[in-house]
Amino acid sequence: LADFSDTPEEDVTDETRPAEETNKPRTAAKRKRPAEKTATKKKKSGQKCVVAEEEEAEGGTSNKPKRKRKKKKTITDVVAASGPRAGSPADLQKLVTQYFSDKRSVIEQEELRLPDSCFLSSNDLTHTLASYLKQVCPKWAKIQKTHTEKSSVVLLIVCSSALRTIELIKQLTAFRGAAKVLKLFAKHIKIEEQVKLLQKGVTHIGVGTPGRISALVEKDALNVRSLRYLVFGLELEGPEAPKMVDIPEIKLDFMKMMEGDIFKGCREDKIKIGLF
Repeated sequence: LADFSDTPEEDVTDETRPAEETNKPRTAAKRKRPAEKTATKKKKSGQKCVVAEEEEAEGGTSNKPKRKRKKKKTITDVVAASGPRAGSPADLQKLVTQYFSDKRSVIEQEELRLPDSCFLSSNDLTHTLASYLKQVCPKWAKIQKTHTEKSSVVLLIVCSSALRTIELIKQLTAFRGAAKVLKLFAKHIKIEEQVKLLQKGVTHIGVGTPGRISALVEKDALNVRSLRYLVFGLELEGPEAPKMVDIPEIKLDFMKMMEGDIFKGCREDKIKIGLF
């Protein structure tokens, strides 16, 4: 009899299974895995796209250049941006006529007309303020000595801004002599302080802006009875109008200042007008 005790029993494992049986589930698993990977890849890529779009949206808003607000131009900026041109009496006369053309009758406009005799020679842009005033006011030393009335000035210089006022006062050093000069503008100076200074002592020269000058005249803190010389301390621009009165903010104040006793003084040949 054959001895079967030493014959090993057949080990029923994957190694002894037919190749077809073992390969079938593996290939199915292999087929499933790529599909799962592609699905997860699509999910990840979708998440990445959403995140990228959000980052782009956030980055887009932050990277866009912000619109800068346009700085509002000041009177000084407008004056500095324009080129100087020597003015003439015709420029000022034309401006007055145009301004009052729809506000006064024809007869009233004739009364506002400035006579040619009231104009001094204009600056030809070769003068400093001191040299110009020496030319048009040759007897200044005598005039300032005879002036003794308070709340008035003999020489009034009108300009466009506080900065321009300070510049012109510095230029007066070679002309003023012993004359007292007063700043007549609104920036950092209360009108009450200027009223007290005008009432306290004799002021010979006033330099300032039309707005503050007309306000002082309205309060009777500054009268023009002693006024002899009215000088517009500014260059002129363009073919039509003085630079100062070309600025809308102060054109009304300028006309209010001129409309009162100044027009009357010019017609009576008491006030002389100079264009610097």
